[in-house]
Amino acid sequence: KMSAMLETPELPAVFDGVKLAAVAAVLYVIVRCLNLKSPTAPPDLIYQDSALSRFLLKSCPLLTKDYIPPLIWEKSGHIQTALYGKMGRVRSPHPYGLRKYLTMPDGATATFDLFEPRSEHCIGEDVTMVICPGIANHSEKQYIRTFVDYAQKNGYRCAVLNHLGALPNIELTSPRMFTYGCTWEFGAMVNYIKKTYPQTQLAVVGFSLGGNIVCKYLGETQANQERVLCCVSVCQGYSALRAQETFMQWDQCRRFYNFLMADNMKKIILSHRQVLFGDNMKKPQSLSDADLSKLYTATSLMQIDDNVMRKFHGYSSLKEYYEEESCLQYLHRIYVPLLLVNAADDPLVHESLLSIPRALSEKRENVMHVLPLHGGHLGFFEGSVLFPEPLTWMDKLVVQYANAICQWEKTKSHCSDTEQAVSGQE
Repeated sequence: KMSAMLETPELPAVFDGVKLAAVAAVLYVIVRCLNLKSPTAPPDLIYQDSALSRFLLKSCPLLTKDYIPPLIWEKSGHIQTALYGKMGRVRSPHPYGLRKYLTMPDGATATFDLFEPRSEHCIGEDVTMVICPGIANHSEKQYIRTFVDYAQKNGYRCAVLNHLGALPNIELTSPRMFTYGCTWEFGAMVNYIKKTYPQTQLAVVGFSLGGNIVCKYLGETQANQERVLCCVSVCQGYSALRAQETFMQWDQCRRFYNFLMADNMKKIILSHRQVLFGDNMKKPQSLSDADLSKLYTATSLMQIDDNVMRKFHGYSSLKEYYEEESCLQYLHRIYVPLLLVNAADDPLVHESLLSIPRALSEKRENVMHVLPLHGGHLGFFEGSVLFPEPLTWMDKLVVQYANAICQWEKTKSHCSDTEQAVSGQE
């Protein structure tokens, strides 16, 4: 027996070393891909020193506290973005709202969902959040439902635009869908709210593409800013013209995201194929069967925009479409408090685009740019180790900022009334 034991071959030590090296390599890749060594920190803030910014820093703790995503995986912008894209939110509520229908001048039917507040507002005022979702999104998306439910509990009425053609159970009534920067439907919703609730004030909120639309809407005319307390834009890219080149690059897998988003847009457009491409006297003259053929083979949003989307409004080129529909040329015309939120690890918004909100917030006292290290594209999940919480950092920040602006306006109004009273006594 002793001789048999001595003759049994043993695994060479070098093989154990290879196994250890393989395990170490896998762990290294996991640590790098998940950014586990990335620190948690407060968001980077760019703003002008003013009475308003000092009040906001004091009234919004989330601006100065660390944003801490779930430890194991949420320091990856890709995972945050993928989880948002696939799940939206976890354990999302189902707020009850009423769907409203508005007929547009060209025969299109705009729809939005109206949600009443479920508690008294912190300053006892009537405030309505007018909300524009991201690309091809609507009020039934989980991230919108989660945010609306939280806003209702904080005393806000919410009106959520359903992008034209995005709801699967609502047919188009004219040969036109939503586009990157068309503000017609959002403006119609805002006008309805102003007319129906003459005492209400507005907090304007836009997510991703919706951020572009709301900023463009406010900057188009000074009248659009009447009764508006503030505007919050989350994860938008500011300039489609400057973004299009970065969206064709494989850096940060943007080309892959571009393909996925284009595929989703194709499905939505094709679901309305009969209205958009059928025999309709009202359809754009330049929209033809050839464009439908090109749509089938499109692999990027730019191809879809060039062959279909720009033609809804008669733009002669993709360049003209992106220039005219981006909010870049309108941002400097916004005078209400403006919060621009992006994530440094957003795989859809190239870092070069962040120079736009940075430059604006360095010049304008009403603008603050908030840039946390993590969050991905509309993710911003929070949690302990593995599982995210239902409410995100983004949900809480938007409501906290709106609350602070309401308090700021009430304080200014009180001071003004006091000054007038003192002046009258003199």
